[in-house]
Amino acid sequence: MQIGSIIAIYFLFWVATAFLMLPFGVRTDEEVGAPKVPGQADSAPHKFDLKRHLLKAGGIAILLTLLYVANYEFGWITADQLDFYN
Repeated sequence: MQIGSIIAIYFLFWVATAFLMLPFGVRTDEEVGAPKVPGQADSAPHKFDLKRHLLKAGGIAILLTLLYVANYEFGWITADQLDFYN
């Protein structure tokens, strides 16, 4: 597998992971005990640490990319094994 392909796969895993992780670990002002700003939605996060969120997504994306490349190299799961209809 070429390095450009690995980078593209990592980027796809990173974006998907960052998006899927959004609802996890978020605490609202009510849960924290902080006063709400007038007009604020009840579900608005108290504090969102974008840097930490993206670093977590990057770590998970590295693991997923390593698993994907290892599967590509060693052939643990092939396309024929995923054909459930034939």
